[in-house]
Amino acid sequence: MNSQPGRGAQQRAKPPLSEAAKASLTKTLTLFRMFLVSVLGALFVYQLDVNYLWLSTVLTAASLVLGIFLLARAIRLRESKLVLIGTISGLVVAVVMVPLIITAMVFFDQVRDYQACLGRALTDRATHACVTQFQDVLPTKLG
Repeated sequence: MNSQPGRGAQQRAKPPLSEAAKASLTKTLTLFRMFLVSVLGALFVYQLDVNYLWLSTVLTAASLVLGIFLLARAIRLRESKLVLIGTISGLVVAVVMVPLIITAMVFFDQVRDYQACLGRALTDRATHACVTQFQDVLPTKLG
């Protein structure tokens, strides 16, 4: 038996962080929050309206830059696994946003007309007509 109760808990407890480590962790968490806001902002703005595509582009670019910087910091300092996993997940979302934004830029007029049609559609039949019209104006084969 263990003669000292609680000794195992004391061995597993992390040592207290120094002031420099606390400041570094605070900076990492602040950067992580900024990164999450930029990724989620880019995703939500992209879904709003094609007229705000420029804002989604700026937020996606900012999230890619912040994500790469944060990923390097998280790997180098090994402060938080949650930050590392969250950064990788956010970077995947940002990378997926790039072809979506490029496609919306290429077909800007068609997407704008489609969104306007959907805004006027009050029935399922009208919505289906908008989808059909949108499909008809897109090229059948790209490349």
